[in-house]
Amino acid sequence: MFDETGWRTNGDKRWIWTLVAPRLVFYGVASTRGAAVLVSLLGAVFRGILGSDRWVVYLTYHSGPMQLCWAHLKRNILGIADDARRPSVRQFCRDALAIVARLFRLWYRFRGDLRDRRGNPQPLDRRRLILKSLPLQKKLFALAEAHLDDSDNEVRNLATALFVHCERLFTFLEHEGVEPTNNVAERALRTAVQWRKISFGNRSRNGEIATARLLTVAQTCKRQQRHVLGYLAAAVRCHRCQTAAPSLLPQRP
Repeated sequence: MFDETGWRTNGDKRWIWTLVAPRLVFYGVASTRGAAVLVSLLGAVFRGILGSDRWVVYLTYHSGPMQLCWAHLKRNILGIADDARRPSVRQFCRDALAIVARLFRLWYRFRGDLRDRRGNPQPLDRRRLILKSLPLQKKLFALAEAHLDDSDNEVRNLATALFVHCERLFTFLEHEGVEPTNNVAERALRTAVQWRKISFGNRSRNGEIATARLLTVAQTCKRQQRHVLGYLAAAVRCHRCQTAAPSLLPQRP
């Protein structure tokens, strides 16, 4: 999963990026919010599943399987609903939110998070999850198609995005380990945002590198249940002995 947010270096605009994998979190400060950052981190062609929001850079960089964030989509729909003045716009939002609610009810059943009124779990395996979601996928696609020429700009833009990228919303249903939102990346960025509020960013390129590396170490160790201070102490010892620092990459058993 990827996400990025604003940063400052000596008062100049920067962006801090985060990449979150199952057992690794990586941070980097860059002068751009463009695709060049993704190319430098993942290469010109990425062969995995990329999870992100609908920022155009992600959509144009990666032509393979993606998982677009449902939390962002729901916020977009609620934002349109809050400002809606026409009944047709409110109806579009109600229909879209109803599909989202039904889809995530299936997802929670699959994860075992949903119980019936008697407190009993309602399990759902992946095959049934996919089968039960198909009518909802078709409904969302049909809803988007019906509003491609809507007179409301926000509805039309969202409907176009749903129509074009509908397939990229449902990757999590078929692939193990893929989440329907990029909340994990947003939580990883929250630590950087707290740092920014305290320090107001950096003063130099060396400061950017130090910030990114310390955040990478702290969050990766946390994800791997490793002792952060222990890793840093070992890294300092290796530096003084002029040997390679301990790896942060997950070790195979």
